[in-house]
Amino acid sequence: MKTTSATLLRLAAALCASALFFVAVTTQAEQRPTLTTHVPEAVSSRVAPLVGHLPSSQRLSLAISLPLRNEAELDDLLQRIYDPQSSSYHQYLSVEEFTARFGPVAADYTAVLRFAQANGLAVIDTAGNRMVVDVEGSAADIESAFHVNLNVYQHPTEGRTFYAPDREPLVDLDAPVLHISGLDNFTLPHAKNIRSSQQVDQEHANARKTTGSGPGGDFIGSDMRAAYYGSGSLTGTGQSVGLFEYAGYEISDVKTYFKNLKQTVKVAVKGVSLNGVSLGCPPRTCDDGEQALDIEMAISMAPGLKQVVVYVGSSDVSIFNQMAVDNTSKQLSCSWGWSDDESSLDPIFKEMATQGQSVFVATGDNGSGTPGDVVWPADDPYITAVGGTDLTTAGPGGAWQSETGWSGSAGSPSKNKIPIPSYQKLPGVITSLNHGSKTLRNYPDVAAEANTNQYSCYDGGCSGGNGGTSYAAPQWAGLTALANQQAVAGGGKTLGFLNPFLYGIGIGSGYDSDFHDITSGSNGGYSAVTGYDLVTGWGSPNGANLINALTAAKDE
Repeated sequence: MKTTSATLLRLAAALCASALFFVAVTTQAEQRPTLTTHVPEAVSSRVAPLVGHLPSSQRLSLAISLPLRNEAELDDLLQRIYDPQSSSYHQYLSVEEFTARFGPVAADYTAVLRFAQANGLAVIDTAGNRMVVDVEGSAADIESAFHVNLNVYQHPTEGRTFYAPDREPLVDLDAPVLHISGLDNFTLPHAKNIRSSQQVDQEHANARKTTGSGPGGDFIGSDMRAAYYGSGSLTGTGQSVGLFEYAGYEISDVKTYFKNLKQTVKVAVKGVSLNGVSLGCPPRTCDDGEQALDIEMAISMAPGLKQVVVYVGSSDVSIFNQMAVDNTSKQLSCSWGWSDDESSLDPIFKEMATQGQSVFVATGDNGSGTPGDVVWPADDPYITAVGGTDLTTAGPGGAWQSETGWSGSAGSPSKNKIPIPSYQKLPGVITSLNHGSKTLRNYPDVAAEANTNQYSCYDGGCSGGNGGTSYAAPQWAGLTALANQQAVAGGGKTLGFLNPFLYGIGIGSGYDSDFHDITSGSNGGYSAVTGYDLVTGWGSPNGANLINALTAAKDE
């Protein structure tokens, strides 16, 4: 739980309000279903064998989400915010403005707090936009509150058990509830990186790249900056990058990385804990491989950042919602995938877009066969999905020379059945050459180096031969920090949701100068082709040119 004074005041006020109404809950409200589903298909189809019942005393952390109001009006506003012909173009909302117009009403939020207290659930945190309530309670209290049985099942494809509700939850509450995250652990979060191993190391040693500046010729973050941006003066000054993480980190690993590379680091790293998750990650008891590389890559791409904010929690809804409520990091990166009801996160991503925040999510590392529950949330329509490439530079710390699509780059039409967004309906995006879908969201949108030829420090040591789209997403967040620095210095505003601009550039006359169009390589089911494709999207950034195009688009 965060311990800032503002949070404590919010929580105290909310609990005082709930206490004033506590007597009212003795008259039970009518049972209402939530607006989303919670029972895994493996349970509803009886594919997963029942093992037993979750111990009544086991404590679970839940995030209760409330739906937006006036969502049709919000969708219309989002179209206008990113339409250069509209008077609302660039007119981002503050958190307070968004909450007043589109967030749940205060009475509904207070009702959820009363409901939690009346059912023995501890309120762990509240949210300034009234969209999420974090609670904790015993399995017995949760079962009673939501009228479910929490059972234990044998996972049908993994060698473990999982818990899940046996039916859809009901709430004795007059206020609408969108979703209850944390009622099951059928799918565990997946970090989208590939580690070096003895076998991989041997293969890597046999065909090691020689164009990186790291040990043995591996790429390091500063190589990515040189290849994708060059030697320009932008460093991300005044900007903040936010990172989404499911576990803590050891800052000593990050310091070791830059010390080994003889590079000086002046960027502050700030941790924000949610759901009671520790910000630390000691070696041998915790794995900070994903967290450390995200920090290393973001700082390397934008070494003049004001700060990197690492959001650490156990609930995807809670983490992303806090990123939106803080609204201090205008570029956000996530290199994790999981399974949850998609509609529980989409409202938060819409808020981020109205606030001028850019969100990048790695697509995954198993090519076109990457499962949908690993890809998500990269295929949300308000996310910039980042795939992978195999980069060659002119030498250590040298300029971009060539690039192919990486075989592991996850790309295909959405396996989560997300409808195609308007920016992918533009003429020239989906063609017979790229074999994209005309009805489903296609990914990735863009790409960057992800092959297993990268050097990282994590878990108390350092190694080469690492890779994955985990490296590509924070690269794009760092590059966007450079672009936002330029935009703000020129009197403009932050770029916000990038896809409308990226796709406009992609079908425009400046595409070949703003992107490295990658036309070779396959992820198994799809091939890189001229223009947009389902391996590399529009390709990798051609640094200063793309930044100039993006910031010029903001000033038209």
